[in-house]
Amino acid sequence: MSTLYLMRHGAIVQSHPRRFVGQTDHPLTDEGRAQAALWREALADVPFTAAVSSDLSRCRETAAIVLGGRDLMVRPEPRLREIALGAFEGLTVDEVRERFPGAYERRGCDIAGFTPQGGESFADVQTRAVAALAELAPLCGNVLVVAHGGVNRTILCHALGLDLTRLFRLGQDYCRLNLLDLSPDCWRVDAVNLAPTLPWRFIGP
Repeated sequence: MSTLYLMRHGAIVQSHPRRFVGQTDHPLTDEGRAQAALWREALADVPFTAAVSSDLSRCRETAAIVLGGRDLMVRPEPRLREIALGAFEGLTVDEVRERFPGAYERRGCDIAGFTPQGGESFADVQTRAVAALAELAPLCGNVLVVAHGGVNRTILCHALGLDLTRLFRLGQDYCRLNLLDLSPDCWRVDAVNLAPTLPWRFIGP
């Protein structure tokens, strides 16, 4: 059995009004790097046996900061990328409504299955992300996994047996941590959206 330390990447620049951000390779901000550094301290006593991240730079850098000083390579995993938003990528809600009349409303009615032009659905994301993590279940020990808000929500829905229509009821703030125990026949969620604020500390073998 493996214990997954499933983390969202640190903060990136967000425009106002907010825009759809999927697989565009936005870097971490200084705030995002500072968030990851807090986890480096909080998880200093955790003996990680492996580390995996989305292959986008904001996740790879978050993982590298968390693991700073350790002799452990981070394996990039494309199946942990954020949702591909296709024609929605980089647009505001108002721009989506103007360019694709009715599409935003259809998305709201079918958040799990809606696929924007040239993109994918959250159901697609869940299929690829769960397949990637299932390969980690036979590992023994603690595994750091750094991915994205949408990806992590689909993973948690799978582990909790929640319908994907409820994925946005799960908080996934920047650089927050989820704890999951994985075995080949059972996934268990132990904690969701943890912050690295003291006195939170790793307690384990």
